[in-house]
Amino acid sequence: MERNATLTEYKPYTPPPVWKWASQSGGKFTNINRPISGATHNKELPIGEHPLQLYSLATPNGVKVTVMLEELLSQGYSGAEYDAWLIRIHEGDQFGSGFVEINPNSKIPALVDHTKGKGLRIFESGAILLYLAEKFDAFLPKTHIERTECLSWLFWQMGSAPYLGGGFGHFYSYAPEKFEYPINRFAMEVKRQLDVLNQHLTENEFISGPNYSISDIAIWAWYGQLVLGRLYNAGEFLDVGSYKRLVEWAKQIDQRPAVRKGRMVNRTFGDPKMQLHERHAASDYVLKTQDKQTG
Repeated sequence: MERNATLTEYKPYTPPPVWKWASQSGGKFTNINRPISGATHNKELPIGEHPLQLYSLATPNGVKVTVMLEELLSQGYSGAEYDAWLIRIHEGDQFGSGFVEINPNSKIPALVDHTKGKGLRIFESGAILLYLAEKFDAFLPKTHIERTECLSWLFWQMGSAPYLGGGFGHFYSYAPEKFEYPINRFAMEVKRQLDVLNQHLTENEFISGPNYSISDIAIWAWYGQLVLGRLYNAGEFLDVGSYKRLVEWAKQIDQRPAVRKGRMVNRTFGDPKMQLHERHAASDYVLKTQDKQTG
């Protein structure tokens, strides 16, 4: 029997009365999946010279925050200077005691703000975007109606992206075997989400109205990169080119210098020219450019 056989060709699975963790599973992510929380080892987190300390990896959730920080810096908010430390999730860095202390959920990204002395932890990417927007009074609409619209789309992204990542992305790209039912189920939902965005953007320049905001940053990191061909090699499969207005919006944001910088930070995969494993000063980008020229 071929490994790509459909689900119906296998013996049906009957769930046990009580589920137990009997073996590792999950394909590419098998070493980091477990049904318990907490630290697996002692490891303190490094702290740099800036008040904002980011611990992350350039997955879509991580990119949200580095793009936001670079956007703030591009607008002259010097207080947004930050250190970005690499958390290698495939090696279990997120289960170190220091990281678990700032994010009990052991997921990247996590931010610590030392502005007022004792570090204030902020975890969950959407919460970090909102925290930074309120802290610097930027990229968040001022009026009640526009702010409400922006937050609705921000939370739409937080609730929708698991269907794209843990759902479609997992079963299409990472699962040890490909099954027809879950791929079809999640492909259908992702295409519905793409259609939601495409139709909405036909009447709006940006996600929450006429101005670029944290809702654009959050949604672009997932859905913008998807339609630009950067997630799961699934562009053709999902026919992303048919969502013309969404692709147009994604390209528009992709051209922003701060977005390009944010994509590079904590990146350890893909084109080496787009990898800046850690970021501690604006000059790190200059040094990276010099490396490209001499490499």
